[in-house]
Amino acid sequence: MLFKVKPNILVVNGSLSYPLRTSIRDLVYSFHERKNCNAYIYSVDQGPFPNYLKNVSFDLIVFTTILAGERWGGRERMKKVYQLLGYLKTINVTKVIHPQDEWIHTNLLNDFIIDFKISHVFSVAPPSEWKKIYNRVNFSKVNFHSVLTGYLSEETIKKCKAITDSITHQNIDIGYRAYKSPPWLGKHGFLKTKIADIFLEQAPKHNFEVNISTEEEDTILGDDWLKFMASCKYFIGVEGGSTIIDPDGEIFKKGTSYFQLNPEATFEELEKLFFEGMDGNLGLIAISPRHLEACVTKTCQVLIEGNYNNVLKPNVHYIEIKKDFSNLEAVFQQMKNENLRKKYIEAAYRDVVESKKYTYENYTATIISQSIDTVKAIHKRSLKNCLGLWRNRISDKRFRKIKQNEAFSKE
Repeated sequence: MLFKVKPNILVVNGSLSYPLRTSIRDLVYSFHERKNCNAYIYSVDQGPFPNYLKNVSFDLIVFTTILAGERWGGRERMKKVYQLLGYLKTINVTKVIHPQDEWIHTNLLNDFIIDFKISHVFSVAPPSEWKKIYNRVNFSKVNFHSVLTGYLSEETIKKCKAITDSITHQNIDIGYRAYKSPPWLGKHGFLKTKIADIFLEQAPKHNFEVNISTEEEDTILGDDWLKFMASCKYFIGVEGGSTIIDPDGEIFKKGTSYFQLNPEATFEELEKLFFEGMDGNLGLIAISPRHLEACVTKTCQVLIEGNYNNVLKPNVHYIEIKKDFSNLEAVFQQMKNENLRKKYIEAAYRDVVESKKYTYENYTATIISQSIDTVKAIHKRSLKNCLGLWRNRISDKRFRKIKQNEAFSKE
């Protein structure tokens, strides 16, 4: 006898670094939180694809942005990934991928989509850029959908509420963390570093206490990141993305080597050497998870003008900075207006958090509804499916514990 059951969804990740960033943790376990599907988790750093999962009847395979990010290691790394995931190439099941950093190693990304017979790509790039990025993909066979780089989980929302309720005084006026953006992201990407430098220099002159850094050693992870954001009255920022496409990663590779030997090299020098005339050949600009996290932690945002996927609007949800920083003095004056700060915080919390439009529940629902017909997700009640899910839960918990202990032992 046939019974309608929850669809079996395999979530495939790349190598995970522990402790997990909040945004990564929420992404990895987003399908776990759904009550209407059975989510199985596998990451390539667990070794070859386990035999017990080969006995499960999957309805959908989701290759996450973390798996797609393995291509940063180049062709040699992807060969190893192919070896580990060889079984998944052979099975006939709906497969989707959610890539990010769609500006680099796009040839490897195209190859993966073709080789693994991906039928749905959930892209963070604007639709206008899809045919530039996925120039080898047959658009009559592969469906493309727009998604954000990250969403909010119910766990994070609850956690942030507890954090914000416990904070009686925000002791940092302006906070920020970002890695030093390499020039080969283009002038837009370089704004991540430029905004930090300008606020570090100018904000103290206006009596603002700052905690701003682009140094790797100042990275904040896990729940400490949320606590840091909640302790800041303001958070500066800019949309993520790149305005240069690097199909084989050659710009990145050569530029990195040169920059290591010439750390004082200017943007203009590197541009002339490695990507002259290429800045602007891609328009990959998108809102980042931290912009949503700031809404949850009730941190007012001061952002460089942009679209922000139409999620955030200037003078409604945030204070806008011109790209040339020409209105910086006016921005500092606005930042001294406490009533204005509270107004933006309340609007952002209402429209982004309380609206529940940008949750992982909606994200996973979109992937499922766009990729598979859940009405047809019907199997015989299989002991192998049940045992596979139980074993996967145990295996994942053990693996997480081992990796976390390893991370703590290194500290």
